[in-house]
Amino acid sequence: MKPIYKRVLIKLSGEALGKDGKGFNAETIERVAQEIVELEASGLEVALVIGGGNIWRGREGAMMAMDRATADYMGMLSTVLNALAMQDAIERAGMGKAADGSDIQCRVQTAIEMRQIAEPYIRRRAIRHLEKGRVVIFGCGTGNPFFSTDTGAVLRASEIDADMILLAKNVDGVYNADPAIDPNAVRFDEIDYDTVLAKHLEVMDFTATSLAMECQIPVMLFALKDPQNIVRAVMGEEVGTIVH
Repeated sequence: MKPIYKRVLIKLSGEALGKDGKGFNAETIERVAQEIVELEASGLEVALVIGGGNIWRGREGAMMAMDRATADYMGMLSTVLNALAMQDAIERAGMGKAADGSDIQCRVQTAIEMRQIAEPYIRRRAIRHLEKGRVVIFGCGTGNPFFSTDTGAVLRASEIDADMILLAKNVDGVYNADPAIDPNAVRFDEIDYDTVLAKHLEVMDFTATSLAMECQIPVMLFALKDPQNIVRAVMGEEVGTIVH
Protein backbone atom coordinates (compact mmCIF):
# COMPACT_ATOMS: atom_id res chain seq x y z
CA MET A 1 0.00 0.00 0.00
CA LYS A 2 1.06 3.58 -0.67
CA PRO A 3 0.48 6.61 1.58
CA ILE A 4 -2.55 8.69 0.62
CA TYR A 5 -0.69 11.90 1.55
CA LYS A 6 2.47 13.52 0.21
CA ARG A 7 3.61 15.35 3.34
CA VAL A 8 2.49 14.99 6.95
CA LEU A 9 3.44 16.42 10.30
CA ILE A 10 3.34 13.98 13.21
CA LYS A 11 2.82 15.45 16.67
CA LEU A 12 4.01 13.04 19.34
CA SER A 13 3.11 13.33 22.99
CA GLY A 14 6.20 13.53 25.16
CA GLU A 15 4.53 11.43 27.84
CA ALA A 16 3.91 8.66 25.32
CA LEU A 17 7.70 8.30 24.88
CA GLY A 18 8.38 7.84 28.57
CA LYS A 19 7.92 5.12 31.15
CA ASP A 20 4.65 5.89 32.93
CA GLY A 21 4.82 9.30 31.27
CA LYS A 22 8.29 10.17 32.56
CA GLY A 23 11.79 9.99 31.16
CA PHE A 24 12.68 7.89 28.13
CA ASN A 25 11.39 4.48 27.15
CA ALA A 26 14.02 3.23 24.72
CA GLU A 27 11.77 0.49 23.36
CA THR A 28 8.95 2.93 22.53
CA ILE A 29 11.31 5.44 20.92
CA GLU A 30 12.89 2.74 18.76
CA ARG A 31 9.50 1.35 17.69
CA VAL A 32 8.27 4.82 16.72
CA ALA A 33 11.53 5.47 14.84
CA GLN A 34 11.08 2.26 12.86
CA GLU A 35 7.56 3.31 11.82
CA ILE A 36 8.79 6.73 10.72
CA VAL A 37 11.59 5.11 8.71
CA GLU A 38 9.02 2.86 7.04
CA LEU A 39 6.94 5.89 6.08
CA GLU A 40 9.94 7.79 4.76
CA ALA A 41 11.06 4.78 2.72
CA SER A 42 7.59 4.62 1.14
CA GLY A 43 8.06 8.10 -0.32
CA LEU A 44 6.11 10.08 2.28
CA GLU A 45 7.64 13.37 3.46
CA VAL A 46 7.63 13.36 7.27
CA ALA A 47 8.06 16.15 9.80
CA LEU A 48 7.78 15.76 13.57
CA VAL A 49 6.97 17.86 16.61
CA ILE A 50 7.48 16.19 19.99
CA GLY A 51 6.11 17.48 23.28
CA GLY A 52 8.27 17.67 26.40
CA GLY A 53 5.85 16.48 29.06
CA ASN A 54 7.91 13.42 29.91
CA ILE A 55 10.66 15.75 31.14
CA TRP A 56 8.99 19.01 32.15
CA ARG A 57 5.61 20.68 31.91
CA GLY A 58 4.98 24.38 32.41
CA ARG A 59 2.27 23.72 34.97
CA GLU A 60 4.85 22.04 37.19
CA GLY A 61 6.57 25.39 37.36
CA ALA A 62 3.28 27.06 38.30
CA MET A 63 2.97 24.68 41.25
CA MET A 64 6.41 25.92 42.37
CA ALA A 65 5.32 29.57 41.99
CA MET A 66 7.80 29.85 39.12
CA ASP A 67 7.56 32.63 36.56
CA ARG A 68 5.35 31.34 33.73
CA ALA A 69 7.68 32.43 30.93
CA THR A 70 10.66 30.75 32.62
CA ALA A 71 8.70 27.53 33.10
CA ASP A 72 7.64 27.56 29.44
CA TYR A 73 11.22 28.09 28.24
CA MET A 74 12.26 25.08 30.31
CA GLY A 75 9.52 23.13 28.57
CA MET A 76 10.87 24.20 25.18
CA LEU A 77 14.31 22.89 26.10
CA SER A 78 12.80 19.55 27.09
CA THR A 79 11.36 19.20 23.57
CA VAL A 80 14.89 19.44 22.20
CA LEU A 81 16.03 16.53 24.38
CA ASN A 82 13.21 14.44 22.92
CA ALA A 83 13.99 15.63 19.39
CA LEU A 84 17.66 14.61 19.68
CA ALA A 85 16.73 11.21 21.13
CA MET A 86 14.31 10.62 18.26
CA GLN A 87 16.81 11.88 15.66
CA ASP A 88 19.38 9.37 16.88
CA ALA A 89 16.84 6.52 16.85
CA ILE A 90 15.60 7.39 13.34
CA GLU A 91 19.09 7.53 11.86
CA ARG A 92 20.06 4.21 13.46
CA ALA A 93 16.85 2.58 12.22
CA GLY A 94 17.21 4.20 8.79
CA MET A 95 20.63 2.84 7.85
CA GLY A 96 20.34 1.54 4.30
CA LYS A 97 16.55 1.92 4.34
CA ALA A 98 16.07 4.71 1.78
CA ALA A 99 14.53 3.76 -1.57
CA ASP A 100 17.96 3.97 -3.25
CA GLY A 101 19.64 1.92 -0.52
CA SER A 102 21.23 4.90 1.20
CA ASP A 103 20.70 5.97 4.81
CA ILE A 104 17.62 7.94 5.86
CA GLN A 105 18.77 11.18 7.41
CA CYS A 106 17.10 13.36 10.03
CA ARG A 107 17.47 17.04 10.85
CA VAL A 108 16.48 18.86 14.04
CA GLN A 109 15.51 22.51 13.70
CA THR A 110 14.81 24.65 16.74
CA ALA A 111 12.86 27.88 17.12
CA ILE A 112 15.44 29.00 19.70
CA GLU A 113 18.95 28.94 18.27
CA MET A 114 21.40 26.38 19.64
CA ARG A 115 23.67 25.94 16.65
CA GLN A 116 26.07 23.46 18.24
CA ILE A 117 23.36 20.77 18.38
CA ALA A 118 20.65 21.72 15.88
CA GLU A 119 19.83 23.94 12.93
CA PRO A 120 17.87 27.15 13.49
CA TYR A 121 14.36 26.92 12.09
CA ILE A 122 14.30 28.23 8.52
CA ARG A 123 11.13 27.46 6.58
CA ARG A 124 12.71 27.12 3.13
CA ARG A 125 15.50 24.92 4.47
CA ALA A 126 12.98 22.68 6.26
CA ILE A 127 10.98 22.23 3.05
CA ARG A 128 14.17 21.48 1.11
CA HIS A 129 15.12 18.79 3.63
CA LEU A 130 11.70 17.20 3.22
CA GLU A 131 11.97 17.30 -0.58
CA LYS A 132 15.35 15.54 -0.32
CA GLY A 133 13.83 12.70 1.68
CA ARG A 134 15.02 13.76 5.12
CA VAL A 135 12.92 13.61 8.26
CA VAL A 136 12.68 17.00 9.97
CA ILE A 137 12.01 17.42 13.70
CA PHE A 138 10.93 20.84 14.92
CA GLY A 139 11.96 21.68 18.49
CA CYS A 140 11.15 24.47 20.95
CA GLY A 141 7.52 24.87 19.85
CA THR A 142 6.91 28.34 18.49
CA GLY A 143 9.90 29.71 20.38
CA ASN A 144 7.60 31.81 22.56
CA PRO A 145 6.20 31.23 26.05
CA PHE A 146 2.44 30.91 26.57
CA PHE A 147 2.06 28.73 23.45
CA SER A 148 1.81 24.93 23.54
CA THR A 149 3.65 22.43 21.37
CA ASP A 150 0.25 21.64 19.81
CA THR A 151 0.14 25.23 18.58
CA GLY A 152 3.73 24.90 17.41
CA ALA A 153 2.80 21.75 15.49
CA VAL A 154 -0.11 23.44 13.71
CA LEU A 155 2.05 26.47 12.92
CA ARG A 156 4.84 24.37 11.39
CA ALA A 157 2.34 22.19 9.50
CA SER A 158 0.87 25.36 7.99
CA GLU A 159 4.29 26.71 7.05
CA ILE A 160 5.47 23.54 5.32
CA ASP A 161 2.10 22.94 3.59
CA ALA A 162 1.47 19.58 5.26
CA ASP A 163 -1.54 17.63 4.04
CA MET A 164 -2.42 16.29 7.48
CA ILE A 165 -1.44 16.53 11.14
CA LEU A 166 -1.19 13.15 12.85
CA LEU A 167 -1.76 13.68 16.55
CA ALA A 168 -0.39 10.66 18.44
CA LYS A 169 -1.43 10.73 22.09
CA ASN A 170 -2.32 8.44 24.97
CA VAL A 171 -6.00 8.38 23.95
CA ASP A 172 -7.37 6.62 20.86
CA GLY A 173 -9.64 9.38 19.58
CA VAL A 174 -11.93 12.28 20.43
CA TYR A 175 -14.72 11.50 22.92
CA ASN A 176 -17.74 13.44 24.09
CA ALA A 177 -16.47 12.96 27.67
CA ASP A 178 -13.32 11.77 29.41
CA PRO A 179 -13.25 7.98 28.77
CA ALA A 180 -11.05 7.50 31.85
CA ILE A 181 -13.86 8.89 34.02
CA ASP A 182 -17.06 8.20 32.10
CA PRO A 183 -17.46 4.55 30.93
CA ASN A 184 -20.31 5.68 28.65
CA ALA A 185 -18.15 8.15 26.75
CA VAL A 186 -18.66 7.92 22.98
CA ARG A 187 -15.83 8.19 20.50
CA PHE A 188 -16.28 10.15 17.27
CA ASP A 189 -15.02 8.77 13.95
CA GLU A 190 -14.93 12.32 12.60
CA ILE A 191 -15.89 15.74 13.88
CA ASP A 192 -15.61 19.35 12.74
CA TYR A 193 -13.62 22.12 14.38
CA ASP A 194 -16.69 24.19 15.22
CA THR A 195 -18.07 21.34 17.34
CA VAL A 196 -14.72 20.75 19.03
CA LEU A 197 -14.49 24.42 20.01
CA ALA A 198 -18.16 24.76 21.01
CA LYS A 199 -18.08 21.68 23.24
CA HIS A 200 -14.55 22.25 24.56
CA LEU A 201 -13.50 18.75 23.53
CA GLU A 202 -9.94 17.74 24.33
CA VAL A 203 -8.17 17.53 21.01
CA MET A 204 -5.67 20.36 21.21
CA ASP A 205 -5.74 23.60 23.15
CA PHE A 206 -8.03 26.40 21.96
CA THR A 207 -5.28 28.34 20.17
CA ALA A 208 -4.02 25.29 18.26
CA THR A 209 -7.54 24.20 17.30
CA SER A 210 -8.48 27.69 16.10
CA LEU A 211 -5.31 27.94 14.01
CA ALA A 212 -5.90 24.51 12.43
CA MET A 213 -9.45 25.53 11.57
CA GLU A 214 -8.30 28.84 10.07
CA CYS A 215 -5.58 27.13 8.01
CA GLN A 216 -7.96 24.31 7.03
CA ILE A 217 -5.56 21.53 8.05
CA PRO A 218 -7.23 18.24 9.03
CA VAL A 219 -6.03 16.47 12.18
CA MET A 220 -6.19 12.77 12.91
CA LEU A 221 -5.98 11.91 16.60
CA PHE A 222 -5.07 8.35 17.53
CA ALA A 223 -3.28 6.33 20.22
CA LEU A 224 0.50 5.92 20.11
CA LYS A 225 0.18 2.80 22.28
CA ASP A 226 0.53 0.84 19.03
CA PRO A 227 3.16 2.70 16.94
CA GLN A 228 1.92 0.83 13.85
CA ASN A 229 -1.06 3.21 14.00
CA ILE A 230 1.19 5.86 12.47
CA VAL A 231 1.56 3.79 9.31
CA ARG A 232 -2.12 2.79 9.31
CA ALA A 233 -3.16 6.45 9.54
CA VAL A 234 -1.22 7.57 6.46
CA MET A 235 -2.46 4.55 4.52
CA GLY A 236 -6.03 5.77 5.03
CA GLU A 237 -7.15 3.29 7.69
CA GLU A 238 -9.53 4.44 10.43
CA VAL A 239 -7.44 4.37 13.57
CA GLY A 240 -8.83 7.30 15.50
CA THR A 241 -10.81 10.50 14.95
CA ILE A 242 -10.46 12.90 12.04
CA VAL A 243 -11.06 16.56 12.87
CA HIS A 244 -11.69 18.77 9.85
